[in-house]
Amino acid sequence: MTNTQIMIQAAGVKNLAEARLLAACGVTHVGLPLRLPVHTPDVSEDEARDIVRGLAANPGNTAQTVLITYLEDARETLALCRFLGVDGVQLHGPMPLPEVRRLREAAPALFIIKSLVVGMAGKRGGEADLLAEAEANAPYVDAFLTDTFDPASGASGATGKTHDWDVSRRLAQALWQGWAKPLILAGGLTPDNVAQAIAAVRPAGVDAHTGLEDAAGNKDEALVLRFVAEARGALEAQAP
Repeated sequence: MTNTQIMIQAAGVKNLAEARLLAACGVTHVGLPLRLPVHTPDVSEDEARDIVRGLAANPGNTAQTVLITYLEDARETLALCRFLGVDGVQLHGPMPLPEVRRLREAAPALFIIKSLVVGMAGKRGGEADLLAEAEANAPYVDAFLTDTFDPASGASGATGKTHDWDVSRRLAQALWQGWAKPLILAGGLTPDNVAQAIAAVRPAGVDAHTGLEDAAGNKDEALVLRFVAEARGALEAQAP
């Protein structure tokens, strides 16, 4: 799979200083998880809006902001996106296809990422189900993201766990060949394994959350710098 735009997303920030740190380290997208079924958001929605505004006002900033949410209603999702002022949204929950279509029609300029969660019990977690879900959503989204389901906690994001990269590789190939849609790889990525993961999956981008944090749950500058360097090097190396 090939894609001209490299995407390196870091999810979860506690304040504007962390968001600016990520941008300065070369992160291209800053993810803001809100309205979550399992984890507690790092910031309130008002604080997230201030982060988005502050980051956009930072001289020389090129990082974009992405709402990460499990909302299933297009109108509610778009209202939150507009309140925050984000550039994009990552649909991490099971938003029904008609709602995804409504969101696309209502916000044609919004960068929409559809998550495909590998390993979820029952429907939606198997490879065939994920491919069918991708095929149905492909006309209405700009990119896909694979992440890991953790049966112990019930979480499908910020688990710190990897999944079967072979599944993600096959999905990445099918998405690009069938619909020219890029795939972003998430799930347990760290500076130590991101290059290996990229070589195995050949995604267009990567996403990390807990793998960039210190023991207190704060983004660690050294980890972020190393992650960005490893990821960018591996992503650029796979370009034709």
